Amino acid sequence: MVSNDHQVTRLLHQWSAGEQGVLGKLLPLVYADLRRVASRTFQQERGNHTLQPTALVHEAYLKLEGSSPPTVKDSQHFLRLAARVMRQILVDHARRVNAARRLGQARQVPLEKASSISTPPALELIELDELLTELGQFDARKAQVIELRFFGGFKVTDVAKLIGVSVPTVVTDTRVALAWLLARHEENPTTNDDA
Repeated sequence: MVSNDHQVTRLLHQWSAGEQGVLGKLLPLVYADLRRVASRTFQQERGNHTLQPTALVHEAYLKLEGSSPPTVKDSQHFLRLAARVMRQILVDHARRVNAARRLGQARQVPLEKASSISTPPALELIELDELLTELGQFDARKAQVIELRFFGGFKVTDVAKLIGVSVPTVVTDTRVALAWLLARHEENPTTNDDA
């Protein structure tokens, strides 16, 4: 996790207070941690993804820099925020890819081969984001656990530390949330008719 925690926390408080240029000073101190989060995120993605971990970190930085600074308590809170921002970037990217396909930029496939094509990863990511948002409306902790585990790529022990619960709670939340997500997916399977 984050090294030099005291200095990072001080800079995060300054950033939250709206001081200009602080995020630029903070980035070198947390870059390795953000890069690890991004790399773990890409372990869940397809191999030919057009974004790379370094680009994801840089886009997350730009998004954070361009927004009103949220109140951030400490480095752990910042890593949770960064994982959420990276999730948003990946989902936005997937939506753009999906929109490009719908505009006719996708390759032509003969009708007889169309049934053998699986749902594109971009659609899976968008559906997961929508279901995760729905889950968060009635169980925010389980949604956060899934977000940190699958979008942030954090291990169970790291998630437990980040959100302040026990390891067994994270394991249980993961199982229950995944079961719920699977059940919701099976209730409303998405189709690829408009792509």
